[in-house]
Amino acid sequence: MAKLSVNINKFATLRNSRGGDNPNVVKAAVDAQRFGADGVTVHPRPDERHIRYNDVREIKKIITTEFNIEGNCREQKFIDMVLETKPQQVTLVPDDLGQLTSDHGWDTIKNRDYLVNIIAVFKKAGIRTSIFVDPLIKMVEGAAETGTDRIELYTEGYARQFPAIRSRPSFPISKRQKGPMNWEWVLMQVMTWTLKTLPFLTGISLHWTKYR
Repeated sequence: MAKLSVNINKFATLRNSRGGDNPNVVKAAVDAQRFGADGVTVHPRPDERHIRYNDVREIKKIITTEFNIEGNCREQKFIDMVLETKPQQVTLVPDDLGQLTSDHGWDTIKNRDYLVNIIAVFKKAGIRTSIFVDPLIKMVEGAAETGTDRIELYTEGYARQFPAIRSRPSFPISKRQKGPMNWEWVLMQVMTWTLKTLPFLTGISLHWTKYR
């Protein structure tokens, strides 16, 4: 059965925009676990504009479920922090410096040798590895040659098609629904449909964000 990991980066973004420590990201991690999440995901960036490196260390102290740290492994600071905190999983993302948000996966063919070497570093430390890839067969096949334990699919293309997809008869949302949608209900329907359609999934990472 697939497990749910909750990404708490947006709580940190809100905290940083307000100053101070409200909302508290450690409490967000505690609450995610208390409410039944199977794991917590964070994605510290070099400029620490949302999750800060010290947040990662503080969350590690209280984590009782699976801890997944995403980030740019071309940054030595990120590598050092992951090896220090030893999460259950590290997800390697090919972000550029100063990138606003992750918008592409690894070219697993072009970067094969690099990925083989960096994945070996984390696996030697006993950390499960996952790499961020575009949903292209050749990229997935390339990922299998790197030694990674898992992959995470970049799904923005799917998300952008959501308004059109939800109008299809095969989409699991009632045509009788009128007026404003209950998006929590919609989310559950989408997740249920996804899990039934792709039974080989081992996990879903849920990002707290705004639907546009």
